Amino acid sequence: MKKTYVLIGNYGSGKTEISLNLALESRKKGSTVLVDLDIINPYFRSTERKDMLDEHDIQLFSPIFAMTTVEVPSLPPDIYSVFIDNHDTVIFDVGGDPAGAIALGQYKHHFDTLEDLEVLYVVNAIRPFTKEVDMVLDMMEKIKACSRLNITGFVNNSNISYETTKEEIMRGYELMKGLYEKTGIETRMTTGIEEQLNEFMKDAEAMNLDKKFIGETMPIKRYMHRDWETFSEYGI
Repeated sequence: MKKTYVLIGNYGSGKTEISLNLALESRKKGSTVLVDLDIINPYFRSTERKDMLDEHDIQLFSPIFAMTTVEVPSLPPDIYSVFIDNHDTVIFDVGGDPAGAIALGQYKHHFDTLEDLEVLYVVNAIRPFTKEVDMVLDMMEKIKACSRLNITGFVNNSNISYETTKEEIMRGYELMKGLYEKTGIETRMTTGIEEQLNEFMKDAEAMNLDKKFIGETMPIKRYMHRDWETFSEYGI
């Protein structure tokens, strides 16, 4: 059965990084499509990594004028094919605010036909506009209204880039608990660089932390925010 993920989150949540990692991991198990639905933000978008996606035989759908100097947000008509094709996994990387989520709304009746759909709200507890429960819920409700999709799970992607420690991930865990108390929505994934994620999980097991605020763990590699060595080899 085809699995479809929709990743939504505020600016700086890391949803594009997670979308890329999820696409690469899914490709190991079967055919994968990544849909770049960010028609608002011209920077840090999954389309920037088209060469890498092509290398791994991951099909990419992008706004027609993405990565050009033409500032006209327009989606390709063949994007509708992802709802009826035979790919094993489809991942939507969606713009990080209500205006960006509007792009999802036009596909509402197509999403309603899908049997295995996860709409994941990515949260970075360290970002100033998503560090408290009410802040996250306020933005989430606005995005839900525009996208017309219900959130099915949270992703704890709490980090401060290369300075991240297990403490930042733990802050995200506490935020996930607060979000669950207000919404009843569980955490589907906790993500992070493998070393810090493993350290967090050791503490989680020692402290007997509740799994429903952690979900599955997904180690990620950084493809959007590169260190100097990677930047020198591949560029921005």
